[in-house]
Amino acid sequence: MQTEKNIIVVGGGFAGTALAKSIVKKLPAGYRLVMVSEDSYTTFNPMLAEAVGASIFPAQVVAPLREVLCLDDPRMRSQFVMGQVAAVDLQNQFLTVNSLSGKTKVSFEHLVFAFGNRARTDLIPGMAEFALPLKTVGDAIHIRNIVLRRLARIELETDPVVRKRLGHFVVIGGGFSGSEVAGELMDCLRSIVPFYPGVKARELGVSIIQNIGRLLPELPELLAQKAHKSLTERGVQIHLNLGAASVNENGVVMTNGLTMDAGTVISTIGTRPNALAQLLADESGIKLERGRIVTNPDMRLPDHPNLWAIGDCALTMNAHDNRHAPPTAQFASQEGKCVAANIIAIISGKQAMPLNYQPRGMMATLGHMRGVALVFGVPVSGLVAWLIWRAYYLMLMPTLGRKVRIYVEWTWGMFFRTDITHLRFSRSEEQIDPPHKKE
Repeated sequence: MQTEKNIIVVGGGFAGTALAKSIVKKLPAGYRLVMVSEDSYTTFNPMLAEAVGASIFPAQVVAPLREVLCLDDPRMRSQFVMGQVAAVDLQNQFLTVNSLSGKTKVSFEHLVFAFGNRARTDLIPGMAEFALPLKTVGDAIHIRNIVLRRLARIELETDPVVRKRLGHFVVIGGGFSGSEVAGELMDCLRSIVPFYPGVKARELGVSIIQNIGRLLPELPELLAQKAHKSLTERGVQIHLNLGAASVNENGVVMTNGLTMDAGTVISTIGTRPNALAQLLADESGIKLERGRIVTNPDMRLPDHPNLWAIGDCALTMNAHDNRHAPPTAQFASQEGKCVAANIIAIISGKQAMPLNYQPRGMMATLGHMRGVALVFGVPVSGLVAWLIWRAYYLMLMPTLGRKVRIYVEWTWGMFFRTDITHLRFSRSEEQIDPPHKKE
């Protein structure tokens, strides 16, 4: 019979892993951390654009959750359960998880929701059918493969109109993800076109559609202008104050009525709540606002002293500026650390503290060795910003060995062409030879 009291974290993103790393070494006797996640790894989402452009390998944007937990838990007071939460019984304080062994019930003393959100694909007519979302490492690998397949198809196409359409990549959205993936794609295409002798560089292009008057609205105007200049100098076409009215198999119909032909449309706009958030609202009366779980300043749920919410799924007020904490990796990590300290404080009979965090800055990569950043209020651009960006995420990687390996691979990639391996995974039984004609 289990006698330990469980602190359950649902979700293994930036918020969940930051909480786990902060709390496992401080757990008092009789307590155990249990992490529940549908995936066995945490994804460094801000690095997905570089995976699309093959600047880094997909394995470099993920970290195994078991590795994160075990290395920070020398007393082995943690457990990882890969599965999906099917039900939450707040009265009896246990979760039902659809795990690898079937339905598993886990009791909890404290329960932390850190499950993030999902990509939304129904914002624009045709988006779900004809646009490619960028939210997961699987999305990044798929888009990368599509890019390579487009170039291979252009080599075999004789119609110049079709060739031009196949070589045009349109990105919907000019925020962080949109600007980053556009820059990465442009540099990727320039790097790999020599491997496709039948494709001319002028047949390839990248465009951004942004429905407001500037890129990167989260950053100061000066940095937005530098980003705009950096992208356009490399050939990225930027269309401001224009939205996508619909998406079809041949491209995008814009809000001004004009059609932009494209063989590939990538969507970086729109998120939707995780289905678990709506389940909690429907069955437990937990309050949602704009699809996010409303919390008190200390990130506990109102009227539920042992329930917490952090990260993209939570709507939390930051005491530093009395504004809602934005759904960014930086804030998610800080919220995880803050809740870890609050849970330990409550267990010790002390008072939980509100989130009070002054952000250190914001950064965006714009392709190979280019970026913009606001670091402690100082604007930085170009190679320096790109190096700061990479250094920051390298520090977040677990284990010294993993850091060194990734550092070596990143350094190698600075001086050599992009890898053009088409990562198509198939099992032996799927590789069936076509029938051969008998001679």
